[in-house]
Amino acid sequence: MAEGTTEGLAGAGVWRLAPEGRGPVRYGPPSPEPGLPVLPELRDVLAGAADRAAPEPPGGGEPVREAACRHWARRGLATEPENVAAGPGAPALLLALLGAYGGDVMLPRPCPAWWTPQVRLLGRRAYHVPTPAECGGVPDPYALLETVRRVRAEGGDPRVLLLSVADDPTGTVPPPELLREACEAAEGAGLFVVSDESWRDTVHRPHDTLVLSPAEMLPDTAAVLVDLSGALLPGGWPAAVARFPATPRGTWLRARTLDILTATGALMAGPVAVAAAHALDEPDAVAGRAYTAAALHGAVAAAAHRELLAAGALARPPQAGRHLYADLTPLRAGLARQGVGDAMELEDWLGGRLGTPTPGGQRFADELGALRVRLSTGPLLGATPQDRLAALGARDPLALPHVRGALDLLGSVLAGLAD
Repeated sequence: MAEGTTEGLAGAGVWRLAPEGRGPVRYGPPSPEPGLPVLPELRDVLAGAADRAAPEPPGGGEPVREAACRHWARRGLATEPENVAAGPGAPALLLALLGAYGGDVMLPRPCPAWWTPQVRLLGRRAYHVPTPAECGGVPDPYALLETVRRVRAEGGDPRVLLLSVADDPTGTVPPPELLREACEAAEGAGLFVVSDESWRDTVHRPHDTLVLSPAEMLPDTAAVLVDLSGALLPGGWPAAVARFPATPRGTWLRARTLDILTATGALMAGPVAVAAAHALDEPDAVAGRAYTAAALHGAVAAAAHRELLAAGALARPPQAGRHLYADLTPLRAGLARQGVGDAMELEDWLGGRLGTPTPGGQRFADELGALRVRLSTGPLLGATPQDRLAALGARDPLALPHVRGALDLLGSVLAGLAD
């Protein structure tokens, strides 16, 4: 992929010079951050392990892998340490896993901005399949089967389906029946499923939202990937864990994944591994912060969603994570008056008005001509750690002046686009 281009933004071979040389990877959107200061308990655990100079062994040491097993057991997935691998963040771990398995990869459209570059870096083809109307994260099962059939007829080699049970960028959770249908389609097509469950524990209303894992439906042909910065650790502490099937094929896949982690030097830092194991065990302070933060982001996301709908924009109701995915196509005429005609121009214009990154849909493998952006809730919590902590502890965070001001700015910018 040439530097300064946006080739393949919509999977249709679109080439375009990016403003200021901004390619789709190096200058891609930052991951949605919690917008909250580091939890003191985790800071103390990391500091206590600071004298650990050696990195973890490839795939992680036994303490972090055992903690991951307990983490999954609390979610109904019995796991043994020999079926777990840990690495320095989800990108490194996914790159190793995909490299070990081989073949082309099927992905939903839209999908997280970092997925497609992982596939292409390996020299594999990425095929994007539309998501159902109800949610993001999973492909429409009929579209998946048809795409696999067509790709194979044209000489492609699809072997893996990458999906998410709590989606970035759309902030939605696939209903159990749609997830099951997607898994059945993947099984029928002979695809191995990799389920990114990094945002599973950021569901805004956990008592009202059922989150299932493909590993429950396809125990022999599904792996689970969890980036701990999704809910449990700060984004600057890279740590992720993967769960492999307890089968001979799963054992082989894990061994090959460890080979690649070793060859690339993708090893967890020792102090981070200690903090990761502590977070995976979810002591009260860690679990409490995760729950409270998810509720806070949920309240702000719901308010931002109301501002979008009031202005005439479209968006699925956010259910998880720290973001929502807005379709400003109904405001196309107003955007045209501002010189905005596609998602890249919308990214620049809206980000400039709001003073915060608003990556366009092209970053997430969506169509360049579609006027879609991902809005993050973290910047709406305030500009300082004190503001964000105030929002976290407030009975009604939407009543805080800095939160209300950020939401009002969003509403006024959108209202200015109305006919």
